[in-house]
Amino acid sequence: MGTPEFAVESLKCLVENGYNVVAVVTQPDKPVGRHQDTLQPSQVKQYALEHNLPVLQPVKMKDPEFVEQLASYKADLQVVVAFRMLPEVVWAMPRFGTFNVHAALLPQYRGAAPINWAVINGETETGVTTFFLDKNIDTGKIIMQERFPIPDDADVEYVYDGLMRLGAKVAMLTIDKLIAGNGEIESIPQPDDVELKSAPKIFKETCQISWDRPAKSIYDFVRGLSPYPGAWTNMSAGGKDVVLKVFKTAKTGEKCNAACGTFRVDNKRLLIATADEWLQLVEIQMAGKKRMQARNFLNGCKNIEEYIAK
Repeated sequence: MGTPEFAVESLKCLVENGYNVVAVVTQPDKPVGRHQDTLQPSQVKQYALEHNLPVLQPVKMKDPEFVEQLASYKADLQVVVAFRMLPEVVWAMPRFGTFNVHAALLPQYRGAAPINWAVINGETETGVTTFFLDKNIDTGKIIMQERFPIPDDADVEYVYDGLMRLGAKVAMLTIDKLIAGNGEIESIPQPDDVELKSAPKIFKETCQISWDRPAKSIYDFVRGLSPYPGAWTNMSAGGKDVVLKVFKTAKTGEKCNAACGTFRVDNKRLLIATADEWLQLVEIQMAGKKRMQARNFLNGCKNIEEYIAK
């Protein structure tokens, strides 16, 4: 059960390694286009159809017709990767249960965007957890965990790709353990005596940069949203605001006393003032323009020092 590219890798590994995938459950086709009159299938559905796998696309997971159809496949196990919350009538159906592949080291980063928030928060490692589903979101008993280092210069795309591959590997290892134990496998409750870091869904307003924070915090914030959905700021001069997306920055270590959001050009570097240091903008995108190197932006921009980001 899954929808985006992240789930395709696990499905692909199961198919290519000879596991008996009896059916695939994914989201209904999504309306796209200017008039929302074209339906686009999920990436999981596209892969499933290419490999002649039955596809179920329930609007409501408790729909009796869907539940009956799902039960007809008599699956021993259900694997969930990047999907939605399941009702008990669904996750309790298989004799071996249902496990989820989550892109974080639970209990930390429960929620919809664990990869983004791990990078935003400057974590030096994350990982993948498989756990049995229960009545609450991301709280079930842990089966396996594998760690994944986050380099200081890595953006969310790098971590996403790494965890996608690692998640497929851990999914297969979990399945093999369940098969070997005929459904019996050691699992442990998640600790409830730790301070939790959450991973809520990210919206447009979540991505706005606050320049009155330390440079390292902003550096991590940009990495955690690059390349998608992208951190952004309003760039203002002469009473006119322009949206500027920021995809890559660089720490300078140069102390700063200027007002936060003030631009400065130094030796062909585009710098911006933060709460403690000057931060270099490396890759940016003006509204309506292509993503570009900041140095190229400077070639066509006059009086950048008159602008302020806010």
